[in-house]
Amino acid sequence: MSTSSRPSYPINIKRGRKVPAASGAADFLRSNDKIASLLPTVQRNLALQKDCEAILPPIFETCEVMQVSEGQLTLSAPNAALATKLKQQCPKLQVNLQERGWQINAIRIKVQVKRVVEKPVAVKQIAFSGKALQAFGQLEQTLEKTSQNADLRAALGRLLQRHRPGGQG
Repeated sequence: MSTSSRPSYPINIKRGRKVPAASGAADFLRSNDKIASLLPTVQRNLALQKDCEAILPPIFETCEVMQVSEGQLTLSAPNAALATKLKQQCPKLQVNLQERGWQINAIRIKVQVKRVVEKPVAVKQIAFSGKALQAFGQLEQTLEKTSQNADLRAALGRLLQRHRPGGQG
């Protein structure tokens, strides 16, 4: 077999053996000896998250399964209002999860406010050519001075002021 047709495997230094490169999160977890034990927990929490979303779809758009330990399910809610709504639905959620085979004896809710950083919206600034500005100026001057055209004439005046060399924009 030629070298080019052989798959390239990174070497696991601790064990001295070659392992396939990870292609996804699950493969990565499987390939790392220290964190491979997390995979069953991750898969269980994902399955539980899907079941919760199926039972309470509007609420679980923003809520998440945090952990399950000794029959206690811990959920996160992004704010106190949603935590209150979720708390009201806990009996329904618990019964439905038990019907689906989950051994959930209690449900705890934690408010986990996520810091959302909103990107500022860029203001789109159009650059008009000299010919275009001249045409807008001519339109402003030739429009009949009536109350119906007053707003249009004022808007044209502002546009020309902003786009003239040495103007505000």
